Amino acid sequence: ESLALSSTSVAGSRSIAAIEASSLAAAMHANPGYWSAGFAPATTIVSAASNFSAAGPCLTPGAGSCIPSAMAFYDLQQWAIALAAVLPAYLATITCSTAGFPITCTIQIQWTENAVAANATQTQIGALAAATYVLYVQP
Repeated sequence: ESLALSSTSVAGSRSIAAIEASSLAAAMHANPGYWSAGFAPATTIVSAASNFSAAGPCLTPGAGSCIPSAMAFYDLQQWAIALAAVLPAYLATITCSTAGFPITCTIQIQWTENAVAANATQTQIGALAAATYVLYVQP
């Protein structure tokens, strides 16, 4: 019974990671002036400790100071907040090609989950296991 509950929890965490990665991918598609134009840094680290607090509301492209980079910063801020609510102690890395066309990016989310072993050759009961979800995006 504990194995079934643990498996359900693990599957739930992985589904949440997939949904969150897809959410960021949608934001990337909505802002081609930043992500597709090659302005994104080669690597962006997002974690619960990321300081995106300076990002002001940027909901309408072209409105005042809502340039593509400000919009991307705001999207990352909102995504970091949402991710922290569902996957505590996560680490996300967004890696984008900086040369060539089309630009491609990888969204990688890492977190720790509790795992229960089915037998002695697997992880010990209640052990923490590292989990990773990767999504490839062409913004």
